[in-house]
Amino acid sequence: MLIHMSKASSTSSKSEKTDTTSAPAGETHRVFNQPGPLDPYNAYRADTPLQEWVQRFSARWFEGELHDYGARVGGDLVQAGFHANSNPPVFHSHDRFGHRIDEVRYHDSYHELMKTAIEAMHPALPWAKPQPGSHVARAALAYLHTQADPGSGCPLTMTFASVPALKHQPDIASLWLPKITAPHYNPDNIPYFEKSGVTIGMAMTEKQGGSDVQANTTTARPLGGEGGGKEYAVTGHKWFCSAPMCDAFMVLAHTPASRESGSAGSGRGTLSCFLMPRWKPDGSKNSMFFQRIKNKMGNVSNASGEVEFRDAFAWMIGEPGRGVPTIIQMVSMTRFDCMIGSAAIMRQALSQAFHHTAGRNAFGRNLHQQPLMRNVLADLAVESEAALAVTMRCAHSLDLQQSGEMSPREKKYARLATALGKYWICKRSAGFTAECMESIGGVGVVEDNMLPRLYRESPVNAIWEGSGNIQCLDVLRAIDRDPEVLAVFLGELKHPIGYSAGFDSFLRELEEEFSTAANTKRETLELKARYLTEKLVLAWQASTLIQYGDPHVAEAFVESRIHRTPMQQYGTLPGHIELQPILDRVLNRDQP
Repeated sequence: MLIHMSKASSTSSKSEKTDTTSAPAGETHRVFNQPGPLDPYNAYRADTPLQEWVQRFSARWFEGELHDYGARVGGDLVQAGFHANSNPPVFHSHDRFGHRIDEVRYHDSYHELMKTAIEAMHPALPWAKPQPGSHVARAALAYLHTQADPGSGCPLTMTFASVPALKHQPDIASLWLPKITAPHYNPDNIPYFEKSGVTIGMAMTEKQGGSDVQANTTTARPLGGEGGGKEYAVTGHKWFCSAPMCDAFMVLAHTPASRESGSAGSGRGTLSCFLMPRWKPDGSKNSMFFQRIKNKMGNVSNASGEVEFRDAFAWMIGEPGRGVPTIIQMVSMTRFDCMIGSAAIMRQALSQAFHHTAGRNAFGRNLHQQPLMRNVLADLAVESEAALAVTMRCAHSLDLQQSGEMSPREKKYARLATALGKYWICKRSAGFTAECMESIGGVGVVEDNMLPRLYRESPVNAIWEGSGNIQCLDVLRAIDRDPEVLAVFLGELKHPIGYSAGFDSFLRELEEEFSTAANTKRETLELKARYLTEKLVLAWQASTLIQYGDPHVAEAFVESRIHRTPMQQYGTLPGHIELQPILDRVLNRDQP
């Protein structure tokens, strides 16, 4: 249950006066000064920052649904998350009669999470109901869902992200998009054409290549005609196939038709993009053979598999040899969802830490009255909201793009935003979660608590969909290909010029450093890629908070991260920062 801060100390004081000599028979003491669990609570109503950012970027119309989903997240869904992670998926290669089935079976709680999210249109909202703020509304929904269980977010994200890529092939899209955007979840191991709703996975990574997909060895040969929409047989292996019980998978493979445009000496041509169904159109099982599912440290409720394709049936999506440009739109969307997911993990970790410290006394005072703990919690709150702020700004850009209102300048701004956010937020998540765990203390590392699971989840998004180095190099690549991208982005950051001398000076230094970098050798520039990226992200977060956010949070961020070199640990906000208005935003206990 939630404990109001103003009542926390009196609650603890009463517990301190408990007569420990009157313990029930057979027990040595009564338990006191131990907060109960946070749930049940409404994860949306309690989250003032999320409400403000939803309203700021035109998604107020969806608040009723977010209130309803927030109640589920803080109630039955968070319990489903615990159960789904305590009962991980199990791989069955054959049925009891010896038939090859390649089936992964999940706990009922996992299906509850998937069903609830899909019926709420987690993977489909902007595509099925496009209107101003629809991407922001969907981002808020995903942000809430992840707080119950990040693992189930994987197939939800890929299903959502597949839509822009599939639109490259209108004839295939016309068959699949109505099922992809339908609010129906059917986990049965049956052909896609027997379902009213489907989910989509992805299989790109190979053992020898990792992020270097051009090193892939998987090949595809035409079964009749060649080109987009045509049928192919795909042969090869994939080191990671996410969510193996999805109804179809986006796959990259080399095609003979594109050999002439391929890299010299490869003999394989360039990569093409394919949609591979788990069941063939004739109703037979596709030739996808899973070798095992990964034993992962995080993302436990969701399965990731190693798979071999032996002339597996697939349709080409887009033009031959244009696989990377085709699938990159899906990758861009999944990277955006990594931002959402990591920001959500941070938010849930903060909520848990804040709730626990509100109901805990130490050294004669409630922890929320201890000056240093207040600084730690406020600093964590600032970091969490900064992550949410730029994530919602990215969602706003997606809305502008979908509505046709996105100007050329806004498109250039958006080109850098996802790579920057994916790098920084996903990187910050692990250290952030560890600090929240420490705030709770010894109870925080016990598996009955949510924090160990969040801690194991926190590095995942930094690795998946392109590691940190890939994101930083993508920032350099975008600027190198179109120098105006940087000019436009810096122009956006300059909107709050005049906010403070320190902020103005930080931007001038940043601009000078990139100007110098433009005349630097590529290898030398890559050595500095993380440094430049991180400085650019800090300026972006500061600018976004100043322009659109709460003034107390913006001031704390600028004073602690822009006016001076950021400290390595949380709890180092300058002494003149007013902490209480920041703390009051963490868990809004005045909401009904």
